[in-house]
Amino acid sequence: MTITRLDHVNLRTTRLAEMTRWYEEVLGLSAGARPDFSMDGAWLYAGDSAAVHLVAVEDDGAVGSDQPLKLEHFAFRARGDAADFQDRLQKHCIPFRKSKIDAMKLVAFNIWDPDGNHIHVDFVSD
Repeated sequence: MTITRLDHVNLRTTRLAEMTRWYEEVLGLSAGARPDFSMDGAWLYAGDSAAVHLVAVEDDGAVGSDQPLKLEHFAFRARGDAADFQDRLQKHCIPFRKSKIDAMKLVAFNIWDPDGNHIHVDFVSD
């Protein structure tokens, strides 16, 4: 057995509609097909891959970065123009930290979703 890539991230949220809209508008993911689970949720796709699974919960104590979850961040590799993505963040008033990682030839945007989850969006730089 060999692990070949990260399949998806599963996030619990009390703000399903807001989180779904944020991942669509800010990251350009698309809401799509999801199995008929007993709990409400949404799957957000990057191409054909359901990269982010959102699960609706009612208890604020079950979500966000204040929980004992040890996840510091998750990252997406992006194609396209980093300047266009920066413009999109500014249009949506999304705070970000931008850094250049020369050793990896990356420009990384550090952003946080409405529940406070830390996300990298990484673009290959020239």
